[in-house]
Amino acid sequence: MTVGAIEVHKGMICMFTAPHNRPTLPSSPSSHRTNLRTKPNATTIASSCSTKGRTVGVHVLQTKHNLNNQLKRDDNDAVDDSFIMNKKKKKERVFFLDVNPISYNGNTPSLHSFARWVSLFFSEVSLTDPVIAVFDGEGAHEQRRQILPSYKAHRRKFSPWISTSREAAKSPVGRSYRLISDVLVKCNVPIVKIPAQEADDVVATLVDQAVEKGYRAVIASPDKDFKQLICEDVQLVMPLPELKRWSFYTLDHYIAQYKCDPLSDLSLRCIMGDEADGVPGIQHLVPGFGLKTALKLLKKHGSIENLLNAAATRTVGKPYVQDALTKHASHFRRNYELLSLRRDVNIKLQEEWLHKRCMDNDLETISNFVDLLGRTSR
Repeated sequence: MTVGAIEVHKGMICMFTAPHNRPTLPSSPSSHRTNLRTKPNATTIASSCSTKGRTVGVHVLQTKHNLNNQLKRDDNDAVDDSFIMNKKKKKERVFFLDVNPISYNGNTPSLHSFARWVSLFFSEVSLTDPVIAVFDGEGAHEQRRQILPSYKAHRRKFSPWISTSREAAKSPVGRSYRLISDVLVKCNVPIVKIPAQEADDVVATLVDQAVEKGYRAVIASPDKDFKQLICEDVQLVMPLPELKRWSFYTLDHYIAQYKCDPLSDLSLRCIMGDEADGVPGIQHLVPGFGLKTALKLLKKHGSIENLLNAAATRTVGKPYVQDALTKHASHFRRNYELLSLRRDVNIKLQEEWLHKRCMDNDLETISNFVDLLGRTSR
């Protein structure tokens, strides 16, 4: 694809791209993505574990004292040359901040929600690691809505760029990208927003490029769509509203929760659907066809396409399962087209986006932002 135009405003890049081809089902779960496997060894600021399918966070905050102690330990390690030869170099992290979901309170746009989550993210999670913020472009959902009109139809939209801070904050729940972008730019975060492209697809494309460059990619988002990208070099960090903090979600957490590899996640969601995105699952058409049945079938067949091909030629389960797979094959394939994240968006990861982030402006910028919201909401 070719780029028609590129605009850069205050650290924000807006690109106009050509239409894309719709995804087709792969014959195996690994053929739609790069499966990179290396031993995980990244130090995390927060982590989480899974108990009976429920994510439980475990919070660990790195203080300046802790960081200094770590540096001293690293200096001591350097004395032993033989240890250095055997010690594997840690991969540097780059964070991809999915801005839209953290800027909502439920289904309603909220600048207060953005302020709360981005403040915690900068101070307790990303620190000086590079952060790239990604927004949905205008008309981002239209291509998928042509396939399913209900796709993300329940969400209230943010208004277009609003000219003044007072006007933005006085609009319903402060619906404005302008204030959000100003905060991010002042906090030394580059912004990517591509017309007609969903942030999910842009993030998936950039994550692949970051991993190819040798980075560990961390996606900051509550969106479960990103679980299909998880591997040892791709992690999630998710906001937990009930605990009022962020929590890491890794390959180990996924396997503990679902008892299968993330390579099967997309196929699993094709069966179960995604209510948050307005994509119905098979359980609404065939009562009794639930998560347990779906996991059992995917463990045996590997992918939704393999499962559908098998069901077309032989019996793969109980009569109601067999009937569902043969009668509703088009339903599964449509869900695949909707839920599969693209990795071919015409965007290139820029080297300057990978520099360490200066935190000097964070406290003042976010404090001023919160004060503004407080003054204009009265």
